[in-house]
Amino acid sequence: MITLDRLKPEKGARKRPKRVGRGPGSGWGKTAGRGHKGQRARSGGGVRPGFEGGQMPLTRRVPKGGFTNIFKKKYNIVNIRDLERFDSGSEIDPSVLTAAGLVKKPKWKIKLLGQGELSKSLTIRVHTASRGAVERIQSAGGKVEVI
Repeated sequence: MITLDRLKPEKGARKRPKRVGRGPGSGWGKTAGRGHKGQRARSGGGVRPGFEGGQMPLTRRVPKGGFTNIFKKKYNIVNIRDLERFDSGSEIDPSVLTAAGLVKKPKWKIKLLGQGELSKSLTIRVHTASRGAVERIQSAGGKVEVI
């Protein structure tokens, strides 16, 4: 029966570490496999990751892609399924949507998208709306006004 105190690794699974710097008889004495002088022979010697011996490193040779468009229009997204909470016949504008918690950033414009279903007729004033959203609201008896 195997118990925790009898567990041991498979034969050959654990290799003994190379014991360097233990005299000439070991074959790894004196310089301990580091050779004579040079950057890698010194204590703390070696180069940082990505260093290519002074050649321009790959990370700096490769062109960097992309840019940030500072003129990008930012929209709060509202789906028509979110409008189901309002009473039938009510008029909905950005202030109403902000008060209802559907608009997170009041400075951004509002875009209406057509995910979900709407069973009430509503008058909605937003900055822009998708074609599908407009069709669904009109089929429910409402209308969309672009501000």
